[in-house]
Amino acid sequence: MQIHPVLLCGGSGTRLWPLSRKSYPKQFTRLMGDQTLFQAAASRLAGTQGAVEFASPLVVTGADFRFIVTEQLLELGIDPGAILIEPEGRNTAPAVLAAALYLHARDPEAVLLVAPSDHVVPDAEAFRASVEAGLPMLEAGRLVTFGITPDRPETGYGYLELEAAPHGVPTAQPLTRFVEKPDVAQAERMVADGRYLWNAGIFLFRAKDIVDAFKAHAPDLVEPVSLSVEQGQSDLGFLRLAPDHWARVQDISIDYAVMERASNLSVVPFSSGWSDLGGWDAVWRESTPDAAGVVASEHATAIDCRNTLLRAEGTGQEIVGIGLDNIFAIAMPDAVLVAPMDRAQDVRKAVDALKARGAPQAQTLPRDYRPWGWYESLIVGGRFQVKRIVVHPGAALSLQSHMHRSEHWIVVEGTAQVTVDENIRLVTENQSVYIPLGSKHRMENPGKVPMVLIEVQTGSYLGEDDIIRYEDRYARGQGAKG
Repeated sequence: MQIHPVLLCGGSGTRLWPLSRKSYPKQFTRLMGDQTLFQAAASRLAGTQGAVEFASPLVVTGADFRFIVTEQLLELGIDPGAILIEPEGRNTAPAVLAAALYLHARDPEAVLLVAPSDHVVPDAEAFRASVEAGLPMLEAGRLVTFGITPDRPETGYGYLELEAAPHGVPTAQPLTRFVEKPDVAQAERMVADGRYLWNAGIFLFRAKDIVDAFKAHAPDLVEPVSLSVEQGQSDLGFLRLAPDHWARVQDISIDYAVMERASNLSVVPFSSGWSDLGGWDAVWRESTPDAAGVVASEHATAIDCRNTLLRAEGTGQEIVGIGLDNIFAIAMPDAVLVAPMDRAQDVRKAVDALKARGAPQAQTLPRDYRPWGWYESLIVGGRFQVKRIVVHPGAALSLQSHMHRSEHWIVVEGTAQVTVDENIRLVTENQSVYIPLGSKHRMENPGKVPMVLIEVQTGSYLGEDDIIRYEDRYARGQGAKG
């Protein structure tokens, strides 16, 4: 049987600030291992196992992340089946419905496996076996969800109540009810009972069955989401959902909109390890602490510490902890977070406080990702700024000009093809070029390896919105950065 993975790539990941930010949320970072969380999710739902064949994934994400999604999939050798662009985040119910309607138009019998893209599942084979265990339920038109066998009384998750405690091999069972996030005492009772599982927010169903469920339980969503999909515009291989209709869509989760109201729900228990990495305490727990309970990154040093997470994320950066107990400390080039482990859920308060002060660190990283590569500011001063710019092989910045600044480009790795007004020439390592104020210019990487240059900007205004765009292969409008 062919299954269509649907990967949800929304959210801002504020509880994992400062590494995860609105401009580059946690699913695209390498929090655990060599792959990003998004890449791990895509890899988990790819290929063939037993009687199951996974189709190319359908991804639902925002406009800012569309090229990141494509790039990270291509790094794995996975071609996206489709990428749907939400005009703005509207929670999981509209996103799931849009994916279901898109596939329903092609095959009402299509089987969807909907999963968040930011979860950790160490045993991918066991997870795929659980998916296979849920497939027989689809013939009866049932909606299948997956519950995680709890290993502690967690208050940060919702729960699923079963009719009986699960035993042994994963088998689909009827769902009794959803339980909201409990307090500690209630969580302890449910874990001891054995009939309660964590709600993982992962679903398996046929396109026609979930569309029927929306019509029955959330009919107000069907018309605007349907029109958003039907009138969506193709853009460089992406499908941009129609914004006018999407603006009328309610912000609501699929649990509230459909699942808690449906009577045809089955649950497959999963007991082989899972985390939604909902905070730095979860990252510490999933990173296999040493005998003293310490997790330290490559450039972190722990001296006489216990139950501590230390991470240094900046190039050339070191972090040292001495005598720490039950602490996590995360150092970024532009922000440092230190807090007790049991205050992990309060990190979002720090983000809110920084936003209220207008601090850019609340939402943006020093490194700014673009369809062509990325850049980061190295030094900012009065009337000047120094950036490092990395351009992917075969990629190009837009043809543009600036009203308030001139630029000097020094190539330090690779070769750049540089356009300045009517002149086009190659600039190799250790060579430089000057871009006068007002000149139409573009840099391209014609080579097979990343091209790196240092850009020195000088002028009266150095904002990213000082740009007049003439041509852009990524179809971005005026005022878009890069």
